[in-house]
Amino acid sequence: MRESSTSASEALRAGNRAVVFGVLAVVAILLIAAVLLFINLPDANAFNDRVERIFVESDALTARGEIRLLEILAQSGTAFSEVLTSYRMVIFVLLVFASALLLAALALLVMIVALNRRMSAIQQSGIEISSLLINRAEGKVYLNNMEFALTGAAIETLAVLGEARMDDDVLTGAEIEAVISGRNAADCDEAAGATRIKRLRDALGNQLVSELLIRNIARKGYVLAIDKGVIRIE
Repeated sequence: MRESSTSASEALRAGNRAVVFGVLAVVAILLIAAVLLFINLPDANAFNDRVERIFVESDALTARGEIRLLEILAQSGTAFSEVLTSYRMVIFVLLVFASALLLAALALLVMIVALNRRMSAIQQSGIEISSLLINRAEGKVYLNNMEFALTGAAIETLAVLGEARMDDDVLTGAEIEAVISGRNAADCDEAAGATRIKRLRDALGNQLVSELLIRNIARKGYVLAIDKGVIRIE
């Protein structure tokens, strides 16, 4: 138990380090991309500088039409500067949005990996159940903090599996059918017991809970994959 808890804590620390390094890498890449992008963008005043140079170098342009043309160029330079400034703001907003999406995608990937590891651990060790109360009179099953209202047939099937687990027995489908029907196991069909197990799993509803709670051991039969000390049948 101590070794498993140590390995779990080490895996948790490794996952946390991976998240931190991933976030830092994403932020660094986006910052570098933003710096390179803004450096390579043309200067907002570049057009105005060119127009100003034309004004300075064109003393010979004294006609009314020529002066009007220079004024139009100056106004165009101002408009270009304003448009380029707005483009810079748009690019900045898009970079921030891209950063948020990348960080969210990274967080989701980490969560998926963590859930997959948890599912793998559960599949290997079985579902963790602290209490299983089977109440035949009320037709209910209390699994940890979850309450299941089952049919009488499903309750009987689960009770038979619970009693077999407390006796460390593994029951075949024919044996399950024999205990419930009161007949000899040799006279019962294996498929009848398998059908009862399927109906019990369907009644539990949650596929993860039902599949991990009721184990099918190849060539042996069915068993509850929980500690027999937590089972109570009323």
